[in-house]
Amino acid sequence: MTETTVRGAAILGAGTPAPEFTLRSTPDETLSLHTLRGRPVILVFYPADWSPVCGDELALFNELVSDFREYGAELVGISVDGVWCHAAFARSRNLHFPLLADFEPKGAVSRLYGAYRDEEGTSARALFLVDGEGIIRWSYLSPVGVNPGADGILNALESLVGGSAASQPARAGREMPAGGVEVRP
Repeated sequence: MTETTVRGAAILGAGTPAPEFTLRSTPDETLSLHTLRGRPVILVFYPADWSPVCGDELALFNELVSDFREYGAELVGISVDGVWCHAAFARSRNLHFPLLADFEPKGAVSRLYGAYRDEEGTSARALFLVDGEGIIRWSYLSPVGVNPGADGILNALESLVGGSAASQPARAGREMPAGGVEVRP
């Protein structure tokens, strides 16, 4: 198993099988990772709905949903917030991708990916690109107060599935900031 660390936190790295999970997307529906097999999946772990950095990060990814889908990729957000909090946040931000509640047991999926902050009781700010076979192909752990941008995800998608001219304009001004750790194969 490959891991990467920032300030003592360790996330799963490239080449590691992505742990299976089933989480609530609404009070009545769940989403399982295995149902997305056959296409790339971007997992966005983030600390909390309504926090300024998380709001900016998810707004950026929301702007790029169509770019991600051009690569055949699905985008999924995960935090320890509950489904009702996610529903209100997604509605207020007009998000076009599911937010999954890693609520009970609190942070269980975040822990599987090494993306849980025990001291705060929140998910870490971590990104994972999982290929269609369920293998993590790229991961990035960002400092909690820093929006990681989308450049790393777009580069990883391009490496995984091939270039797309549509993604080039999406990169302007969205580089990955310094301070995190990127893990590539």
